[in-house]
Amino acid sequence: MLNAKKICLITVITALCLGSNYALIGIPNFKVMDFFVFVTGFVFGPVIGASVGIMIWLIYGVMNPYGFAPQVWISTMLSETIYGFAGGALGKWTASIDFNENHLSLSILFGAVGFVTTLLYDLFTNIVYAFSFRVPLLVAIITGVPFALLHEISNAIIFGVCSIPLIIALEKFIGGERFGVKK
Repeated sequence: MLNAKKICLITVITALCLGSNYALIGIPNFKVMDFFVFVTGFVFGPVIGASVGIMIWLIYGVMNPYGFAPQVWISTMLSETIYGFAGGALGKWTASIDFNENHLSLSILFGAVGFVTTLLYDLFTNIVYAFSFRVPLLVAIITGVPFALLHEISNAIIFGVCSIPLIIALEKFIGGERFGVKK
């Protein structure tokens, strides 16, 4: 059950995602939004994590400095849910694991999840882009490779390095005791 403290925290995370997207607009495909959606799913469950991803793109997609294309907007909105769902699934799977005792292996796991989910996100959104703008699929995929690699590698690093500290901080804040976190 969500209490007022959790609802406020989810709202703040959503605002943080939006603000960070605009702040990092000058760095192509480097965003912390995916990471925050993943952690939201991890801590609050897959449905809330995916919902945060949709809410962010509902706003950011319409007020995107790069322009608005409905097909691409819908694909990014739906694709962002992968981070919330992955975080939620991983949160359930690791609920009994002590983060302090398994820090390195969990960091590697989180980094790998960040890489794979971003690869899927980039692949899907590039396919939608190709069909939406009648660009040959192979051309869209190949020309997207440098941007996709930056996105995938940066997410792998962010997820691997930052997930455990943020999850522990959020669990302490909301009064949780999962993952070896003590109040």
